[in-house]
This record gives sequence, C-alpha cells and structure tokens, in this order.
Amino acid sequence: MEAGKKERYFKKVKEEPYAKLLNIRLKDVGEGYALCEMEFTAEMENIYRGAHGGALFSLIDEAFEISSNSHENIAVALNMNVTYMRPPKKNTLLQAESKEVHRTRRTASYNITVRDDTNLIAVCQALVFVKDEEIPFLK
Repeated sequence: MEAGKKERYFKKVKEEPYAKLLNIRLKDVGEGYALCEMEFTAEMENIYRGAHGGALFSLIDEAFEISSNSHENIAVALNMNVTYMRPPKKNTLLQAESKEVHRTRRTASYNITVRDDTNLIAVCQALVFVKDEEIPFLK
C-alpha cells in the first residue's frame, strides 16, 4: 500500500469519534490488513470487574473495519463470530490484528485476533459485503 493511502487511513482513525472514545489507535495498515491497539482500562469493565465484551468487540471491529476497507470500495459487515478465550488484565495493552483470508468481487472474509503481551484474548471470523461505492476519502 502506498504511503499516501496509509496516511489517509491513519488520519481517519484518529478523527473517528468512536475510536477516540475508546482510545483505539491504528498501528499498521496494508491491503487486507490492519493492526489496532487500545489499553484495557477500568472504564471498560463489566459488572464483575472483568473486561466488557463490548469493549473487546469494539477493538476487533475497528481492525476489521480498516482491513476490509483497505481496497478501493466500501465494505460493510455481514457477520462476525467472536470467541473470547481469556480475560485481559486491567491496564493491559491489547492489539487486534485483522488479516484478509479470501476476497471476491462481492465478499471478503477475515480472521481477527486480539492479544496482550503474552496471551490470546479473543478470535473472530468475519465476513463483509463489498459495495460498488468507492471509499470517499481515497478519491
């Protein structure tokens, strides 16, 4: 992926309101690939003081969003299947890595993993529908 295109993705994630809310940061992007990170903080705990599944899902979804929209056309999620493997420790840096597995003109599938520094936290299989619309900020 060319440097100018990469920079547009970094800029968009920095500006995205929901990513800002959870302090999700884009670390790397390529064709069919994205790496995002966030810290698991006390504000992301559930009623049992563990990681809220929605917070982990949000990190997964951000990496998926960027990797699946790293080509020329807009892609929208059709299905996401998440398996939570183990809870992260509070104040741990989490990284979600999304990799494209298969792409056709109309659909594409992705494997996404979430890890802390030593453990696999969650895995996800996801599917998108590829629209005929070009990604506006890449024009």
